[in-house]
Amino acid sequence: MYKLNLYRCMFALSIGLAVAGCKVPSVVTPTAKLTVPGAYDKARDTTNMSAMPWRSFFKDQNLVDLIDTALKNNQELMITLQEIEIAKNDIRVKKGNLLPSVGVGAGVGVEKVGRYTSQGAGDASTEIVPGKAMPDPLMDYTLAIHANWEVDIWKKLRNSKKAAISRYLSTVEGKNFVITNLIAEVADSYYELLAQDNQLQIVKQNIELQKNALEIVKVQKEAARATELAVQKFQAEVLTSKSMEFEILQKIKETENRINFLLGRYPQEIKRDKGNFLNLLPSAVHSGIPSQLLANRPDIKQAELELTAAKLDVKVARAEFYPSLDISAAVGLQAFKPSYFLKFPESVLYSLAGDIAGPLINRNAIKAEFLSANARQLQAMYNYERTILNAYLEVSNQLSKISNLEKGYGLKSQQVEALDRSIVVSNDLFKSARVNYFEVLMTQRDALESKLELIETKKEQLNAVVHFYRDLGGGWQ
Repeated sequence: MYKLNLYRCMFALSIGLAVAGCKVPSVVTPTAKLTVPGAYDKARDTTNMSAMPWRSFFKDQNLVDLIDTALKNNQELMITLQEIEIAKNDIRVKKGNLLPSVGVGAGVGVEKVGRYTSQGAGDASTEIVPGKAMPDPLMDYTLAIHANWEVDIWKKLRNSKKAAISRYLSTVEGKNFVITNLIAEVADSYYELLAQDNQLQIVKQNIELQKNALEIVKVQKEAARATELAVQKFQAEVLTSKSMEFEILQKIKETENRINFLLGRYPQEIKRDKGNFLNLLPSAVHSGIPSQLLANRPDIKQAELELTAAKLDVKVARAEFYPSLDISAAVGLQAFKPSYFLKFPESVLYSLAGDIAGPLINRNAIKAEFLSANARQLQAMYNYERTILNAYLEVSNQLSKISNLEKGYGLKSQQVEALDRSIVVSNDLFKSARVNYFEVLMTQRDALESKLELIETKKEQLNAVVHFYRDLGGGWQ
């Protein structure tokens, strides 16, 4: 009775020491302090173009077909989909930790102890049946079911499962973010390809114009109204434009291959309408209000879910300071002779044990993991704030860019028209010897540059609207 009370006191004392020794650090739960403004500018229209499906946003059927192929074959997107599967399997692992682990084991063993040991001396006198001693060596046949279960007292395992679910959902948002960027990248490259087609057409037209001017100079030289220098200058200008033609052809090839790479296929010609690129009109923009970014931008929702998972990780790390309760059990059959294996109840074995243990002295590793989890939580919070700020600034920049490009395009169009008229005027004046060849060359060069710049501005206009649609969170729906 005295020994029983002593054991009880020792058990209670060990529990008390384990609990008392677990001085648990407090959890600091950070909250994001960044709030988005009420509007991007003075307008507060809640109409948001990101709600429009990408098939309705893009009017060019060739571009729609390219995007559709990219969404089916793009390798980066396929990699992201596998990350989702990995995160989904991690949930299954965490869920399995909540349940008891059960296994079946069968074994055969043999044991021979020394005769002059305490066990050997005892076995020698043991009789299984009257007149028959214990077998030597002794066999051991076992067939049993084993179970082990960690009781989730402090919600450590449940919080770990919740963190895995949050990370799975964040990978889904990551996939949506990849889709949004992929659509924008295909559209960017497609409009760049159309722009290069039209630049090539402009350069070819300019080569013909320069050739005509060269023929005029040659005629004037024969009439002693121009010099060989003028002929060579015009000839050099024609060669320069031809060189530019091949440079654009190379750019077209590279752009086509970039699109093919995004579509996950080997080089082939990109189907497109090479008509008048300058007649394409950008879509009307509707920004909505900044708070809609929180629901529409996949990267913001991904950062928010990562923050949620990081907070749960801190709770899991904190629970490591507390004692854990493990319950183990086994039931089965065991005998030293096959003929005794199915004799009941003599061959039946069973066990049931509960262990409670907690860190008492050396807890530095647990404390370090807790501090690291808390630091990762702060990182996730700052990343969430940064993602929101970046999203707002991206939309603000694109709004300003769309407005300025629209104004710049109007002025460049007027510039091109003026230079087109100046080419006609300079040719007429050159024929009547009222201007020299240098002025004609400069006029043609300025006209070519302005036309190429106009096409570049149109491309930037179209891409700015695509980027604006992407930055608002459109495309993944």
